[in-house]
Amino acid sequence: MLIRKIEKFLNRTGMPATKFGRLAAHDPRFVLDLRNGRTPRLPTKERVEHFMNIYPEHIHAR
Repeated sequence: MLIRKIEKFLNRTGMPATKFGRLAAHDPRFVLDLRNGRTPRLPTKERVEHFMNIYPEHIHAR
């Protein structure tokens, strides 16, 4: 499930949910909406997963 992957990513990186939404989906409410049951379209899901895969965690790791 996408929201689980995102929550793990946020915990690992310490990134705020709104920043993640802005960077990954161009929507600061994206994570909040997912937490409330939103189901993203396939292109959005793929774009978000790609963002998480290429994000340089070593720079922002806690």
